Amino acid sequence: MARKKKKSRKSRSATAPQAPTQVDRRAALRLMRGLAIGVPVVGVAGYFGTAYVEASICEFDLTKIGDGLPSIVQVHDPQCALCLDLQRQTRRALRPHDDDGYHFLVANVATLDGRLFAQNHGVSNVTLVLLNGDGQHVGTVRGPIDDAALRASIGTHLEQHS
Repeated sequence: MARKKKKSRKSRSATAPQAPTQVDRRAALRLMRGLAIGVPVVGVAGYFGTAYVEASICEFDLTKIGDGLPSIVQVHDPQCALCLDLQRQTRRALRPHDDDGYHFLVANVATLDGRLFAQNHGVSNVTLVLLNGDGQHVGTVRGPIDDAALRASIGTHLEQHS
């Protein structure tokens, strides 16, 4: 009599239908908690990141020069530590003044517009160029400079040309 071959366990388990994977309640709640925390965090970071980028774009717009408001233009090299120090120092000095009464602009010497601006005014980086409302060069502040002296220079410039 011929013997029947028994199916091996491997072949039986391979043909058995698989039960769909179920997510238990605890895992679902964990996922929802993570999303509830993560989405607002990413949203807030995106909001502040967008505001920073918009401010940077406005500061690099040298076409604002001569529009009737006095301008303070920093000739800036992004790789220069002294330039970054002067930029922070200038922002601190400008805090007490009305934001709508002047332009703080950055002429980045890594761009063509920034290099042309620096050449036209005969200055190099780590320098602030003070311009009146018509865009005429009325003063230069070379950095680094003492905080009190910088505040006085900027205050005098804005008072005279506002």
